[in-house]
Amino acid sequence: MNILKVFSSWLRKLYDWTIHWAKTPKAPYALFGIAFIESSFFPIPPDVLLIAIVVADRKSWFRSAFICTAGSVLGALLGYTIGWSLYAAVGKFIVDTYHLQDVMELVGRKYQENAFMTVFTAAFTPIPYKVITIAAGLFKVSLFTLVIASIIGRAGRFFLVAGSLRVFGKKISDSIEKYFDIFSLIFVVLLAGGFLLLKYAFK
Repeated sequence: MNILKVFSSWLRKLYDWTIHWAKTPKAPYALFGIAFIESSFFPIPPDVLLIAIVVADRKSWFRSAFICTAGSVLGALLGYTIGWSLYAAVGKFIVDTYHLQDVMELVGRKYQENAFMTVFTAAFTPIPYKVITIAAGLFKVSLFTLVIASIIGRAGRFFLVAGSLRVFGKKISDSIEKYFDIFSLIFVVLLAGGFLLLKYAFK
């Protein structure tokens, strides 16, 4: 319980800092950058900054969702390149870091069954997208399939998040302020659950 309180306090400071920083002119560039690197190795999903930016300025919801989608899909190309030609040098280290060695083989089988749905599922859900993009390159999935499935999945996810904040932004931001500890716990569960889902969803 004490660990949760410490983490919640840290997340509270980070959230306040992000909300303040999200109002600056550099916020869109940071959103693009985080979305880009999350698709290949960064552990924190770009939704965190996307939410902060739209909460700070609800009129920016469409532009922010577009930037987040563009950064993520372009980042998927980096992940694909790592899997295609740099797996031994870079990709294996990333996979080992997240302890997902066994998952790569399972993802490879899923790609043989239905590559489009495999990419789309990871792009739209909390499943760590980076593993999917790296595996796509490793198992030589069609680049066209990766890009189209990523665009649909990532756009569906980010526009849903940003659009919901545009419509219900005030209520949502008030709820976050009021029940921040609960939202902190949910965030941790989703982050950890994404990796567990990746391990068991593809069996």
